[in-house]
Amino acid sequence: MLKHTSMIKTEAMRLGFTACGIAKAVRLDDDARRLEQWLSKGYIGTMHYMERHFDMRVDPSLLVPGARSVITLTCNYYPSENQKPEAAKVAKYAWGTDYHFVIREKLNELLHYIRTEIGEVNGRGFVDSAPVLERAWAVRSGLGWVGKNGNLISKNDGSFFFIATLITDLDLTPDAPFTTDHCGTCTRCIDACPTEAIVSPTIIDGSKCISYLTIELKEALIPSDLQPKMDGWMFGCDVCQDVCPWNRFSKPHNEPAFTPIPEILDLSVGEWEAMSEEVFNKTFKLSPMKRSKWKGIQRNIGALRNGSD
Repeated sequence: MLKHTSMIKTEAMRLGFTACGIAKAVRLDDDARRLEQWLSKGYIGTMHYMERHFDMRVDPSLLVPGARSVITLTCNYYPSENQKPEAAKVAKYAWGTDYHFVIREKLNELLHYIRTEIGEVNGRGFVDSAPVLERAWAVRSGLGWVGKNGNLISKNDGSFFFIATLITDLDLTPDAPFTTDHCGTCTRCIDACPTEAIVSPTIIDGSKCISYLTIELKEALIPSDLQPKMDGWMFGCDVCQDVCPWNRFSKPHNEPAFTPIPEILDLSVGEWEAMSEEVFNKTFKLSPMKRSKWKGIQRNIGALRNGSD
């Protein structure tokens, strides 16, 4: 068990993951209660997929029959570059190739390695696109704590990283869970949130979050009362991470796929506004920004324009 655990962690680092932790696959009863409370507050906005497959979210054996271990992996995306001051603001995670493509390939390679070196293993990898409570598993795996901004924070790496999960029926040695909170009395993220979406420590009103408004919300218009509070963000938002003191420990990634698309670093709101749908689709065909589509970007720009009037 210990040998297999060590092999998997070594291979995960070789594949470019930042950290790897392991937890025993159990039903997440405490997290189930917290999720129920959050859903009951209506903080999901129009993200009704969060209500679906509730049991799968809290019971890994419903995703992988016979599940014994949950492997949680992080992948750094903190860039060495900066956007130009006049550029329309885009969250750092979306500057390069869509992380779903990049991390899914790494997960497939890791699972292939496990099956080659250890034997037939039933397992499934998940990257932010399935009913998995990634942050809960990350805490149980000893990788960090959930900060007041709702993000997983690592004492070594900050919070600018993706979280991936690999659930398997393999018996592995679990890591000690992370049981301490290192936010202390700091409230920088709460104070800095432009839309006051952090209603209390670790509790986020998703319907007010700029990332939700610019990506998840599919309505024709962003609510008029929130348009003046968007702080120049055209796609996503990094405010609560940018102000977090723990991100002084963030180090630039070395993943070529996350190299920024030049237009993201350079283009002003006016230049985005003038971009044709054809150019957008060609330039951003492998980018997370395609989730909003050209029409969504134009809607977001309209909201920025209206909000600054």
